[in-house]
Amino acid sequence: MEIRNLFDDEQGVSPVIGVILMVAITVILAAVIATFVLGLGDQVSNTAPQASFSFDYEADSSLSATNANGVLTITHDGGDAIAADELFLRGSSVSGETGNWSSLSGTVSSSSEVRAGNSADIQVSNDDTIRTVFQSNDGGNSATLGRWTGPEA
Repeated sequence: MEIRNLFDDEQGVSPVIGVILMVAITVILAAVIATFVLGLGDQVSNTAPQASFSFDYEADSSLSATNANGVLTITHDGGDAIAADELFLRGSSVSGETGNWSSLSGTVSSSSEVRAGNSADIQVSNDDTIRTVFQSNDGGNSATLGRWTGPEA
């Protein structure tokens, strides 16, 4: 065997690279199709918004007739804007455990978004726990975005 033949013979390289590329393309294509067929693609985009809420409680002795001990101001401090009809305040002081943000805030309508700076005031008892909850309209996703616990809870 001559050394010159080793340097001139390049027949085996091309078929091996071609087979490797075909296998790689087939695996990637199968993974993409399986993701959509199994419905995993829908779950990736179905995430809760990221937002920050602050809570400011102020005791008010004039509210004793309404079974409340003070006023809680809930403010959207920053993060994603959230559709007002998908944002709820939940707790025993909130009407029927599901207070829609737009019904509790006079500044946000149900068709608009809750953005940084928007706030809602509710009357609460000092032993209550109030949660700010995101609930998607299709019911497929919910998350607690903020939580306040009263001073005597």
